[in-house]
Amino acid sequence: MNEQVLERLKAAEEVFWKNDGYEHHEVIEDGAFTMADIRAAEERLLKFAPLIERLFPETSGQNGIIESPVVRLERMQRHLDDLYGTALAGSLYIKRDDILPISGSVKARGGIYEVLKHAEEIALEEGLIDESLDYSQFASDQFKVLFSRHTIICASTGNLGLSIGVMSAKLGFKVEIHMSADAKEWKKAMLREYGVDVIEHMDDYSHAVEIGREEAMQRDDFYFVDDEDSVTLFLGYAVSALRLQGQLEEAGIEVSRDKPLYVHLPCGVGGAPGGITFGLKAVFGDAVRPVFAEPTHSPCMLLGVMSGRHDEISVRDIGLDNVTIADGLAVGRASKFIGKTVGDMIYGFYTVEDQALLKLLAKLWEEEEMKLEPSALAGMPGAYKLQQEDPDMIPGTHLVWSTGGDMVPEEVWRRDYEEGQALLGGL
Repeated sequence: MNEQVLERLKAAEEVFWKNDGYEHHEVIEDGAFTMADIRAAEERLLKFAPLIERLFPETSGQNGIIESPVVRLERMQRHLDDLYGTALAGSLYIKRDDILPISGSVKARGGIYEVLKHAEEIALEEGLIDESLDYSQFASDQFKVLFSRHTIICASTGNLGLSIGVMSAKLGFKVEIHMSADAKEWKKAMLREYGVDVIEHMDDYSHAVEIGREEAMQRDDFYFVDDEDSVTLFLGYAVSALRLQGQLEEAGIEVSRDKPLYVHLPCGVGGAPGGITFGLKAVFGDAVRPVFAEPTHSPCMLLGVMSGRHDEISVRDIGLDNVTIADGLAVGRASKFIGKTVGDMIYGFYTVEDQALLKLLAKLWEEEEMKLEPSALAGMPGAYKLQQEDPDMIPGTHLVWSTGGDMVPEEVWRRDYEEGQALLGGL
């Protein structure tokens, strides 16, 4: 373990750690998962696209495909150049998962995919699927009656709960979402509007997961969506890399070992960024370099990978409180599954202070008119941190993966924006 980095983590300072276990992956042909698994997930989502379009008319413009655009951040890049006193060697883009349809966050792909796959499995067992029809048949009353006899359970700090809850409720499932103390009230209220049973825990995310998992194990008709260890979620997130490849080609953005793609991913327990990382490596090989961003008070994945202990060590073990405004990243103990599966694919890690997230939130609105929640800003300073700290950084394209924001109520976002504005004098 890097003792110097560890001491700075204990002090809740912003740090950069280049992963000394990082390995070059030209092609992923073996191991637990391969490109074939990602393509199978994409094919299933395409089968369900007519259903998604029928249930959520806002997806009709994309024919039921849940995807977000890639956008150049020219004005924000100029601001960050001035802030860090250096011109970025490359271009800065953003992957706008904050405006994904249905739940407005990165969790939409994986969460909705897991619910749909589970629904398909139940329907197949009951012999209910008519092979001559497309999957919009899942919106019929007979499917809803069937699904109403089943309960889906999930533990969440908010965004995964929204994705699971909204899709499950639309199909007719009973839904329980176990939410940690740091989850935002508006997310709980939105779930309850869909008829979801929200169970609140006066503890952190790990405790909510433990209780949810225990409850699901007691009944055969309960299904637990496990953000820490779900292979289905993992592959649902990985599909994004296939679509990103097409978007970059359409935009004329070259991705190669000589012009690498650096992808800056906010990280909580690790499920979404882990799945995306696997997908990126499967699609782009060594031409992509994923970098994880975490709050200074909740660097669980950095700590787990750097120590090699993964879920056996918590940020509380090094004196941190796991309290952050970035509620989606407020996780004290990382996923063992993700750390062990993609730990050597992560190029590096860095941490960001809460105040910096709020300042960046305000500035991004002023420069680009994009409304993000604080968690989604974690990747914004990453390109400059690499340029300052990594002597081996090859100039290329930097992609900030925005993880949420579209569903945030205006009054909630406005409070964060005004606080960020007030802090900008110190940016």
